[in-house]
Amino acid sequence: MANILMVVSAADSLTMRDGSKHPTGYWAEELVVSHRTLKDAGHSVSLATPGGAKPTVDQVSLAAESAGGQDRADSFRDYIASIDAELSAPLVLADVDLSGYDAIVMPGGHGPMADLFQDADLGRLLVEANKAGKVIAPFCHGPAGLLSAVDDAGNFAFAGRRLTVFTNEEELGGGTGENTPWFVEDELKAKGATVENGAAWSSNVVRDGNLITGQNPQSSEDVAKEVAAALAG
Repeated sequence: MANILMVVSAADSLTMRDGSKHPTGYWAEELVVSHRTLKDAGHSVSLATPGGAKPTVDQVSLAAESAGGQDRADSFRDYIASIDAELSAPLVLADVDLSGYDAIVMPGGHGPMADLFQDADLGRLLVEANKAGKVIAPFCHGPAGLLSAVDDAGNFAFAGRRLTVFTNEEELGGGTGENTPWFVEDELKAKGATVENGAAWSSNVVRDGNLITGQNPQSSEDVAKEVAAALAG
């Protein structure tokens, strides 16, 4: 089966519009559901972060009201605990040799807005993966990481591509609101991407060739299934 590189933010806070620090990290549902779905499909999943730092789970994502009930919150905690050894020793993003991987998957949480959006090592890997036609699958705030993919001429690697991302509507209505430092949807559009929104808080997956994107946490499983289908095909 395929080898998948799951790139996770190493950030534990996001500097807000007013200069305050907002605790963040990866969103539990997104990492857990995508990791579990891909593993259940028989694929190998390797975690990587900037600097090889252990990623931080956004504690809000483990609250019952955010997770979709206490049972789901508990299941996310249990799964995270079950892969703690992997989370504690991720690959160093700068050291990754992409030749050993068939796909890059990037779950969200607000963390990518603090580090991955401007990570040169991620940008290098994304440009390389895109040129090779490897599957690239960020979702929710994960597409912020796509902004790092700029070629030697300064061109955005995903200009003109169809994709989706956590929308301005969702950010304002259930994300970090008016204090959000910047909006990923707006930045991707400004760079030339074509953003295709679905209904707020409903699964929406957009596939444009090797690029598979999901809009929100509710899209986690469908993104992973689309990645598995793309790898199978």
